[in-house]
Amino acid sequence: MNENQVPCSTGRFWRVEAGDSLWSIARQLGTTVEELERLNPGVDPYNLRVGSSLCLPPEEELPPCPSGVYWTVAPGDTLYSIAGAVGTTVERLLELNPGIDPMNLRVGQNICLPG
Repeated sequence: MNENQVPCSTGRFWRVEAGDSLWSIARQLGTTVEELERLNPGVDPYNLRVGSSLCLPPEEELPPCPSGVYWTVAPGDTLYSIAGAVGTTVERLLELNPGIDPMNLRVGQNICLPG
């Protein structure tokens, strides 16, 4: 942890390597630059120091899913493409995943599938 960094409530850290940016880290983790900035006040997003630690958001917990079968969102996935790939409807996916925003799927997000 940097000497000026506030404690990390999640206990998850990212060690900055050469070439890292908040954008590239957020993309790999399925979060946003804004969330990383919120968790790391005082960090200069344009001058990350190699070897420093960034506080990360908590790991996404899998939502309850009756079937126990999940789809992990990949780049380019939409509810329509997922529904087609697994032989269901967008409406059924929305029933099984009431908290998701169908217009803002995140890479790495887990979506409950029908059994």
